[in-house]
Amino acid sequence: MAKRISMIDLFAGCGGMTSGFIAAKGYKPVMAVEWDLHAAATYAANFGESHMKWGDIALVEDGDIPQADVIIGGPPCQGFSNLGTRDVNDPRNKLWKEYIRFVRHARPKVFVIENVDRFLKSSEFALLQAEVDGGLLEGYELSHGLLLAANYGAPQRRKRAIVIGSRIGKIPLPEQTHGQGTPLGLKSWRTVRDAFAGKQLLDQPVTTTLPASKATFFGMQVPGIFKSEDLHIGRTPTALSLRRYAHIPPGGGRFDLPEELLPNCWKNKPTGTTDVMGRMRWDEPSVTIRTEFYKPEKGQYLHPQWEPEFEGYRVNRPITHREAALLQTFPDSFLWCGTKIEIAKQIGNAVPPVLAEAIARHIKPYIRATQ
Repeated sequence: MAKRISMIDLFAGCGGMTSGFIAAKGYKPVMAVEWDLHAAATYAANFGESHMKWGDIALVEDGDIPQADVIIGGPPCQGFSNLGTRDVNDPRNKLWKEYIRFVRHARPKVFVIENVDRFLKSSEFALLQAEVDGGLLEGYELSHGLLLAANYGAPQRRKRAIVIGSRIGKIPLPEQTHGQGTPLGLKSWRTVRDAFAGKQLLDQPVTTTLPASKATFFGMQVPGIFKSEDLHIGRTPTALSLRRYAHIPPGGGRFDLPEELLPNCWKNKPTGTTDVMGRMRWDEPSVTIRTEFYKPEKGQYLHPQWEPEFEGYRVNRPITHREAALLQTFPDSFLWCGTKIEIAKQIGNAVPPVLAEAIARHIKPYIRATQ
């Protein structure tokens, strides 16, 4: 048997990237680092507590960093995300330097950075390139670009910046495996319908709360451990919200609302923010699943079921946590810890496991060739 490829996951979140690498077979996590307790607990519930370092990455001593074949992870992106401050001096943007510190000490053959698309145009990425060109990462070669998750089997139009660094020869980005329609040699995009198929998802969930259970990780008590089925939880929208939802067809949004149902903030803003209060389409990938997918006013997050001639068969609610996790391609066996809000953050911040799996499968032969 081939020796398993050792890996470190930094800024690991709930483990979406680790999930994909493990699904690709042949990888073994030897360390993961995550500062958020609930996300670290979710990671530990799925992949083990012993190698998860919960806390500030800067507090991990150089001598405690193990050797590894691969380092993966995405330094927090709020500082330069389109949704953030775009402040180059934002201290959150400096966490990528911790990633570099781990690369220096673990000496992986390959490292993979995942981030928002804006990362490739940021000062931080320019500095990363400078470290490769005669700096702390000399000897590594970079490949980088934007990957659309739908092109790799996720039922979601999520665009992410991917950087592959290698000291065993330049490794290109993986070729896409899926495409819109029926492109030659490619599989068709997976859709919302594909993601939900066979999952026995109730149109109206029977509860708005998670089970009352607790688990202990790192000596701390957290809500959990929850199965994927436990995440199919509803909300209690107001009568006004339900009236609004009923007017939105698949692919529609706030511009489909009649005048009397428009809040003043939308009445006074006749252009822009076209996807808010939007409804998904069954036979297309979803929009990007963000951390507040349970709020229709934040994006196109209404359930896709809507019959124009039959008002009785319109599912007038946002997608549930369970449905969001399916659109992110988390496996049915995945376990969760945290409150509803914390789990939503974990889902929205994660790398879709099938995208991570595609990257893991792609880089594996290059690493195997050196063993």
